[in-house]
Amino acid sequence: MTQPTEVQPTIEDDSPVLNTRTCSQCGAPVESLDRFCQGCGTAQASEAPAAGAGEPPKYFRCENCGAQVAVDPDQRSYVCPFCDSTYVVEFAPEQSGRQPPEFVIGFAVTVDQAREKFNRWLANNSWFRPGDLRRARVAEKMRGVYLPFWSFSLLAESRWAASIGEHWYRTETYTVHRNGKTETRTRQVQETEWWPLSGRHHRYYSGFLVSGSRGLHQSDAERIKPFHLAALKRYEPRFLAGWLCEEYSVGRSDALALCQQEFFAREQRAVAAFLPGDTHSGLEVETEFSQVNSDLILLPVYLLSYRYRDKLYRFLVNGQTGKVAGDKPISGWKVGIVVGLAVVLAVVVFLVLAGRW
Repeated sequence: MTQPTEVQPTIEDDSPVLNTRTCSQCGAPVESLDRFCQGCGTAQASEAPAAGAGEPPKYFRCENCGAQVAVDPDQRSYVCPFCDSTYVVEFAPEQSGRQPPEFVIGFAVTVDQAREKFNRWLANNSWFRPGDLRRARVAEKMRGVYLPFWSFSLLAESRWAASIGEHWYRTETYTVHRNGKTETRTRQVQETEWWPLSGRHHRYYSGFLVSGSRGLHQSDAERIKPFHLAALKRYEPRFLAGWLCEEYSVGRSDALALCQQEFFAREQRAVAAFLPGDTHSGLEVETEFSQVNSDLILLPVYLLSYRYRDKLYRFLVNGQTGKVAGDKPISGWKVGIVVGLAVVLAVVVFLVLAGRW
């Protein structure tokens, strides 16, 4: 590994002197204590030896949601970032036989930026939020986690059959009776001619990400997509320094089955768009997949899970793009006021229109 080059200051002052180096992503100068590049936001490996350096991480499994997360070796207590549960147990990852990750995308959004996004998101439509939620300081529970995803590429080959319809128009004569008179008029009537058609279709699909975490359901993962996969780097342990990292709990075979469902749906849409004619019906598509390739990758996500009145809420930030998604608690009595006012307003409008007001 190339040693960082020291840059001596040209102005004498009392401020501390920090060594600088260049960002491996964009080449901008980066101070030795910076965790992120100021130019492009790429996470930087710290030069100072971290606490517990050289020691293997600890692994915890949440007995509530099943998430399995690697943490710093000096961490003594742990709260699950997925379900806010403290019911966790330590386990040995070598017993699982899981494959190591192959690629990773580093964090480009800082913790402070993620918390600011949460505060702005929470303030939106804040009148409907419970008044004591903001005082709970839930933003402090924000955690950056590298989450496992499966990325598949495969060839889909389909045989299809359908009835193809082509429209044509005929002129129809009809009569109408108006003011005791009979009038003859014409109009265009659409007819459809049908014929059977069958064929083959194939396409190579790639880039669909399946969550490898049982703590982050696929529906939640879809809410913070896309990730820009062009930024993938070959996995190195240094990317995980200072961050949580979850072990995958959704195996390759289960992820592949979900991926094939998605690609089968895409293949049906592609065949439907490919069909000739003006319309079609009875489309049947049989698809076989081959040349299946998969990569296990780690993607940066900020998680904030908190409980409000015994109900779990979650906020997510895409650690690469900054896209946010989440669910907020709603104040029942405030919603009741709005509904009540709406009912009163509707009654008043009805009475006014009926002439009773």
